[in-house]
Amino acid sequence: MPVLTFTDRGIHCEAGGFFVDPWRPVDRALITHGHSDHARDGMGAYLSTDIAAPVIRQRLGEDIRLDTIRYGERRRIGGVTVSFHPAGHVPGSAQIRIEQDGEVWVVSGDYKTVPDGLSEPFEPVRCHAFITECTFGLPVFRWTDPATLKAQMMTWWEGNRAAGRASILGAYALGKAQRLLTAVDPIGPILTHGAVENVNEVLRGQGIALPDTIRVTPDMDPKAHPGALVLATPSALGTPWARRFGAASTAFASGWMALRGVRRRRAADRGFIVSDHADWPGLNAAIRETGAERIFVTHGYTSQFRRWLEGEGYDAQIVATEYEGEGLEGGGEEEAA
Repeated sequence: MPVLTFTDRGIHCEAGGFFVDPWRPVDRALITHGHSDHARDGMGAYLSTDIAAPVIRQRLGEDIRLDTIRYGERRRIGGVTVSFHPAGHVPGSAQIRIEQDGEVWVVSGDYKTVPDGLSEPFEPVRCHAFITECTFGLPVFRWTDPATLKAQMMTWWEGNRAAGRASILGAYALGKAQRLLTAVDPIGPILTHGAVENVNEVLRGQGIALPDTIRVTPDMDPKAHPGALVLATPSALGTPWARRFGAASTAFASGWMALRGVRRRRAADRGFIVSDHADWPGLNAAIRETGAERIFVTHGYTSQFRRWLEGEGYDAQIVATEYEGEGLEGGGEEEAA
C-alpha cells in the first residue's frame, strides 16, 4: 500500500487515518493553509500549523476541532510520522511531510519559492514522492522581481494621485493583499475591502506587522480620502462597490497578467505580474530540490507539465483534485473571508 492514495474525498493516508486538504467531509484532516479550496468546512477534526490556525478559525468558525503543530515538529499519527514545513504561499502555509517505514511523501499544497517578506520562506523537503501544484506550469509564467514590482506599483499610485484618481488594486484577501500592502510605501491613505481587512485584523492579532489601513464601510465618504490606494477583492472590481470611488484607475495583481489579453478581460487599466504560487522556474527548482523521482501534478497545466517532467526523466503522473489554484475570475479564496 502506498503512503498516500487519491480518492474522491481527497488525498488519503490509510496508515495514519487522515486526509490532506480533503474536499469532502472526513473524520480527520491535515490542512496545508487557510484558503477555502484547501481548508473546507465539515471535517471532524483539523490539524494545521499554529500560524495558519487563526485564519482557519476565522473562516470556518471558532467551534471547529482544530489542533496545531509547529514547523518542523514531528508527530506520530497512527502508523506514520508527519511534520509541517514552510511553503512560502501565505502566512502559516505548509508542505506536509509523511513518512512510513522509511518512505517519505510530501504534499506541497500551494507554494512559491521566492521570499515575499511576509510568509515564512519556502523550505525544500527531501522525499521519494512529491505532490505539486502546477497552476502556472508553462514557461511563459515568470514573476516580476520584488524591487521592480514595487517600483511599478509606486509609479502607478503616484501618477493616479497626481491626476486626482483613486488607485483600486484587486488582490486575494488572504496572502496577496497583505503582501502588496507591505510592498508599497504609504504615500497616501490605504483603504481596504472588508474581506481584506478581516484577514488583516487576524494577522495583526498574531503579531504580524502590517501598515495602517482603513476599512471601507457603507457610510464612508470616499472623497474624504483623496489619492487613496484601495485594496479590493478581485470580484469587487467593476462593481458598484468600486464605482463609488469616482475617478479611479483599476489594476489587477495576478500571475495571469503574464498572458496577453488577460488584462482586457479583467477590464483593468494596469496589470502586475505577481502570484503567491510558484512560477515556471520556481516549480522546476522546487522539484529538483526534493530529490524525488515520483512527481504527482495537480491543478493547473497538468498535461503539459507532466510531459515536461517525463522529458526530464521523472516518473510523473496527473492527480485529479478539486483545488482551484489562483483563479483568473476571482472566487473561492476571497469570498470565504
